[in-house]
Amino acid sequence: MSRKFTPTPSKNPEANPIKVIAVDPGYDKLGIAILEKEKGGKERLIFSECFSPKIKLAGEEKLLSVGREIERLIKQFRPGYLALEKVFFNQNQKTVMKVAEVRGVIIYEAKSFGLDVYQYTPLEVKVAATSYGRSSKSEVAGMVRKIIGINDRKARIDDEYDAIAVGLTFFAYFRP
Repeated sequence: MSRKFTPTPSKNPEANPIKVIAVDPGYDKLGIAILEKEKGGKERLIFSECFSPKIKLAGEEKLLSVGREIERLIKQFRPGYLALEKVFFNQNQKTVMKVAEVRGVIIYEAKSFGLDVYQYTPLEVKVAATSYGRSSKSEVAGMVRKIIGINDRKARIDDEYDAIAVGLTFFAYFRP
């Protein structure tokens, strides 16, 4: 299935601003953020959310719901890049497999629209956000608020801050 997508100026590394959709993937909830940065400028948060597919949906329906949300955001904000946190392997293999499926849907949607995909380990994200690879979630959130200048009253949860941190990581490592 091929989709028509007109490349955006943000896909061109020389364009201003460069725009990225950043995702902290999860099975029951995903942190999603859209950030942009002008050449030589500061990162700016355009949008963020914690997306939760309906709990009662069957596995395949959850994946479809995630795909539709990513597609909607790509169409709305027209980023040129996807930044995605890599799967963290823990003891629960079922969870790892479910998150891997979600990541596959996200990557599929991004590639369907012609986005370049960049993936980062949790360590790379923590180092980019806090300069310390063993930072806690609250330390990452605190630095994200400081770097981006978040002072609004919107309640955000860890997944959302993690997605913003993934976007900051993209800008820290990206070289046109």
